Amino acid sequence: MALTSSVFSTPILRAAYVDRRLAALYPETPIPLDHSSPYTLLIAVLLSAQCTDKRVNLQTPGLFAKADNPRDMVKLSVAEIDTHVRPCGLAPRKAQAIRRLSELLLENHGGEVPHTFAELEALPGVGHKTASVVMSQAFGVPAFPVDTHIHRLAQRWKLSSGKNVEQTERDLKKLFPEGHWNALHLRIIYYGREHCTARGCDGTVCMICRELFPERRRAVRVKKT
Repeated sequence: MALTSSVFSTPILRAAYVDRRLAALYPETPIPLDHSSPYTLLIAVLLSAQCTDKRVNLQTPGLFAKADNPRDMVKLSVAEIDTHVRPCGLAPRKAQAIRRLSELLLENHGGEVPHTFAELEALPGVGHKTASVVMSQAFGVPAFPVDTHIHRLAQRWKLSSGKNVEQTERDLKKLFPEGHWNALHLRIIYYGREHCTARGCDGTVCMICRELFPERRRAVRVKKT
């Protein structure tokens, strides 16, 4: 039977379908950023701001060969760190943040990455999204980090009308079971990169957009973050 938009007339119905569909498409949810510890994940996520995961993965091996823990990182100067991370953009702010947060981890947390949102977000260069990724992927705490891919798809699938990632995060947390958040946010990212891209789909092209809204003919204008 052909699907019609009435089948998915509410956000709850659409969310349930998306959850099932993406779980079938992506049963495994590896973290796209290469890392070996909560600390290296924290640094990699920090570097991914306004940069692709692919680029970050190209730059971090050289940095982590010299310093994959805060004790070794503080031995490097900001300039030395910057030579490794400059291609990730926002230089030298990212290098400064990496060195300073490493100092604070040693001063306040015994050299370990803290396990709370408040403590993580108090670190230089660490916003809510970065903290959410670390909490979910390093420590298994339910979180729903929202990036530009998730923000875009949430609007195309009419799961949120949020004008910013904060509102989108709140909307998605209400729609999906908490136990699914950690895998689901990665699945949406995978799908957004592979199928429902910024330029390759306008809300009418990719398979899930067509399945949810078979009668849609006009492109969806995504509210910018």
